[in-house]
Amino acid sequence: MTQPSLPARSRPPAAWARGVGALALGLVMALILSSCSLFGTGDGGAKDAQQTADPSIAAAAPEGLRSFYSQQLNWTRCEGDFQCTKVKVPLDYSKPDGDTIEIAALKLATTGNSKKGSLLVNPGGPGGSGYDFVRDAGATNISEKVRASYDIVGFDPRGVKRSAPVTCLTDQERDASRAKVYALDTDAGLAEAMADNQAIAAKCAEKTGPVLGHVDTVSAAKDLDVLRGVLNDSKLNYLGYSYGTFLGSTYASLFPDNIGRMVLDGAMDPSLSFEDLTSGQAKAFEKAIRAYVTDCLDNSGCPLSGTPDQAIGQIQDIIKGVEVNPRAAKDGRVVNASMFVSGFILPFYNDDNWPALTQALGSAIKGDMTPMLRLADFGADREPDGSYSSNSAFAFNAINCLDYPMAADTASMRAEEQKLRELSPTLGSYFAYGGTSCADWPYQNIRTPAPVEYTGSTDIVVVGTTGDPATPVEWAGSLRKQLGTASLLTWKGEGHTAYGRSNDCIGNAVDGYFVDGKTPADNMVC
Repeated sequence: MTQPSLPARSRPPAAWARGVGALALGLVMALILSSCSLFGTGDGGAKDAQQTADPSIAAAAPEGLRSFYSQQLNWTRCEGDFQCTKVKVPLDYSKPDGDTIEIAALKLATTGNSKKGSLLVNPGGPGGSGYDFVRDAGATNISEKVRASYDIVGFDPRGVKRSAPVTCLTDQERDASRAKVYALDTDAGLAEAMADNQAIAAKCAEKTGPVLGHVDTVSAAKDLDVLRGVLNDSKLNYLGYSYGTFLGSTYASLFPDNIGRMVLDGAMDPSLSFEDLTSGQAKAFEKAIRAYVTDCLDNSGCPLSGTPDQAIGQIQDIIKGVEVNPRAAKDGRVVNASMFVSGFILPFYNDDNWPALTQALGSAIKGDMTPMLRLADFGADREPDGSYSSNSAFAFNAINCLDYPMAADTASMRAEEQKLRELSPTLGSYFAYGGTSCADWPYQNIRTPAPVEYTGSTDIVVVGTTGDPATPVEWAGSLRKQLGTASLLTWKGEGHTAYGRSNDCIGNAVDGYFVDGKTPADNMVC
């Protein structure tokens, strides 16, 4: 078996964050591509413009970086009625006079007349495109109240899509890689997987070049401060989801005096090892599966039956059946267990999408794998024509290999698999063997997991969701403690993250903080 092609830590596409019903699956990409027409432009939002640096902000730039903080931005109309620009940053911050790369950013101009500044947004990953998120979901996931007060700015972090992207395989090679099956519980199968990952790593190094060694989160956080500076904001206003909370907390540790208003939703715990993160997710996904089957059994048309335990057993049997006997979808592609599981995982990011999972499971039971493959392709950003619209999978791996040391010896990975199977009898084995991805990576990890150190005095808001499968709610509590002057906001709900898809309690609390500067009461539960 192989690992799921959808990394569990990544935030799903924007349409899934909002909720897509089972009958709308075929229209998902059309919805994404047409969503620009839904957005307002604000005053002059579609005009080309030059933005001159604020001399006082540029003067306060870190040593050796003043030229980057003083650069003039050229905002040009793009993507319909948005504005886009590129920001030059050092490839290697230890060598600011050396090579440079460009960070792509997109702006949804404020709808109001009294702008407080810019609100930078990261949707997660690592590997998620903030540019795409603001373009496709900025006007729906972020409230009108906030958009009336801020320019909403999405950006692709270094290594992602438009910003010196990590490049590894052709689209055809990606299809072939997803279609491979490894018997990882055998020495021969594990050796084959290691060899293939080594070959992929070599292609990443060849096609990406030196940037591959500088896509770590600390470097991305330094880019974030350059973005703040060239946007002429004396303080950073920031909304980070999922991995975006890790980027945000990293920024807070590096630039504690530059925090404006920061919301970290779907929090990650920076102190956890990669293996601990994986264990937490395995346990949380098993919990989410139980919540789903309990709901499914209470509704007509559920293809599962009996008690929740029996229904979970039926799902496990379906997965085991695909392991033994992969089946072809209607387009002729064979759906193996890894592809099946990656499709199965996707709807758990938002319980509004559970009907789509019910439909896909029902079809699979009848022998039709097409709906589950459609989910898997959507999570992998594979278009109907066979092309891939992002490099998120490559960026995910490259960033993690620099951010985390990973055990890659056989004994450790076998022991981890056993632990994961105990934590999640349904999916545990599909979270195992993560170390194979970085064992032969051309660059060593440069970070050791540790609690974040924040010495600033500005309150930060941390948000957790009780049923979050990708960032368990316990991580939010842990991050809140590490941030000192912070406030924990918890939503009693299912799915990944809360702001923009939960309820008025969460929405009003976050909006009040961003717009009015009112920090929610610590340990507030919605």
